[in-house]
Amino acid sequence: MTEPMTMNRLIHGAVRRDLDRLSAALGRLPDGDRARAQDLQRAFANLRRELTHHHEGEDTYIWPMLSKVGVDPDLLSTMEAEHHTMAEALAETDTAMATVARTGSAADAAAARASVVRTQEVVNGHLAHEESELEPQLHRYTDTPEWKAVEKKLSRQPPGVAGQFFAWLTDGMSDEHRAFLRKTVPTPVVSLLAKLFGRRYNREIAPVWRASAPA
Repeated sequence: MTEPMTMNRLIHGAVRRDLDRLSAALGRLPDGDRARAQDLQRAFANLRRELTHHHEGEDTYIWPMLSKVGVDPDLLSTMEAEHHTMAEALAETDTAMATVARTGSAADAAAARASVVRTQEVVNGHLAHEESELEPQLHRYTDTPEWKAVEKKLSRQPPGVAGQFFAWLTDGMSDEHRAFLRKTVPTPVVSLLAKLFGRRYNREIAPVWRASAPA
């Protein structure tokens, strides 16, 4: 049985997309191209920031709510532990990206790509675990006042934060995910936030990924 699409899965899709294209871009980085390496470092920093923000929201609002309604505490503890493991992996990759941004060398690009691959394994493992085991439990409570309160807190973001988020989320989004987003958030709202308040992403990050696209 196919699980229903959720905003959580849209975010997971964007994370997987960025890790895939970062790995591919590092694999094609010309030796000595420090400017390109610095662009990729900036794009990774954006991904790390968005993923960290997402997990902080889960740690702060979602896990406590699920604990109160009786979801398996061992599962919630495992989710929290996996967040810590991901944070460590992202920090390792951040160090590797800083090194290749400084040198631009092929050897450091290969080391950074190897770090990205390790981080992918950690992140993808957690995302799959969350989707397969935790989301089905969460679905039981999505019509409750408790969950509505959590959604309200999660959506209460400054325009600058929301704009950066939607610009990132929709950059290269699949047709399936875009169709779900249209049903969830009014398209004019997404467009306004992404274009007006997501200008930094559109100016500094989106071009990095466009340059990574295969010819």
